[in-house]
Amino acid sequence: MDTTSLSGKELAAALNADTKQRAAALTERGAAPRLALVVANDDPASGWYVKSLERAAGRLGIDSTTTDLSVTASAADIREALRALGADPAVDAVMLQTPLPSGVTLDEVSSEIPAGKDVDGVSPLSLGLLATGLPGFPPATAQAVVELAKFHDIPLAGRHVAVVGRSNVVGKPLAQLLLAENATVTICHSRTTDLPAVTAAADVVVAAAGRAGLITGAHVREGAVVIDVGTNEGPDGSIVGDADAASVQGRAAALSPVPGGVGPVTTALLMRHVVEAAERARN
Repeated sequence: MDTTSLSGKELAAALNADTKQRAAALTERGAAPRLALVVANDDPASGWYVKSLERAAGRLGIDSTTTDLSVTASAADIREALRALGADPAVDAVMLQTPLPSGVTLDEVSSEIPAGKDVDGVSPLSLGLLATGLPGFPPATAQAVVELAKFHDIPLAGRHVAVVGRSNVVGKPLAQLLLAENATVTICHSRTTDLPAVTAAADVVVAAAGRAGLITGAHVREGAVVIDVGTNEGPDGSIVGDADAASVQGRAAALSPVPGGVGPVTTALLMRHVVEAAERARN
C-alpha cells in the first residue's frame, strides 16, 4: 500500500496568507496586532521555539515582545507578569512558554491569562469553554490535528479515532474537538491495557504521547490514518515523531511527517489566533 504524506506546509501557507492580510488591515487602522510571550526557563528547545514564533510573527506583520523571567522565577512572579500583560490594552495575545521552573505548574499560573488573550488555550477557563462548546481559543496543536485532517479530506464524522496521550495541551482538548466533529473517540495512555489492540481497531490514530517510535505498524490496521504530533530528539539529533515512520509506511493509508506535518499548522494557527484576538478587541 502506498502511504500518502499528510504535509502541513500547504495548509500553513494558506493560513499565513490570510493572517498576513488581516494583520495588515489592522495595522492600516493604526493598531498592529501584538503578541506577548512570557518565558521562565533556560531550555534550548524552548528558546528555539520562542525565536521561531518571533520570526513567524514578524513575517506576518504581528508585533511581538518577549518577557524573560529566568529559570529562578516563582509562581508569584509568573502570575504577576501574566496579570500585567492581561490587563494591558496594548497587548492582544499572551502566551506562556513551557517548561516552567521546578515546582511551578501550568495550571496554577495560566489562570491569570484572560480567555480573550489566551491564544494557545492553556488556562483552565479556556479548556472549560472548549469542553462546553462555548467560544474560545483551543490549544493550537490539538486544533492543528483536526485542520490537517480536514485539509487532506480525511473524514472524521462517524469514524473511530484513537488518541494516544491525555495531556491538557493535546490529548484532552483534541478529544473535545473530535467529538465536535462527530467522531467516536478513545483516549489511550500509559495505563491502557494492550495498546496495539485498541489502536488497531481505530480508523485514525493520533500519536501524542511524547515517546519516540511508540506507534509501530503493529498498532495500525491496514488502511488507517496516522497523525503524528510527537516532536522528539532522535539518536542523531534530528526531530522524530511518536510514530515509527518506517514501520507504519506501507500499512497506513496516510501518515503525517515529522517535521513538516502538524508543526507548521500549529504555528500558523497560533498566529491566526493572535489576529483574531486583535480583531475582537477592536470591534
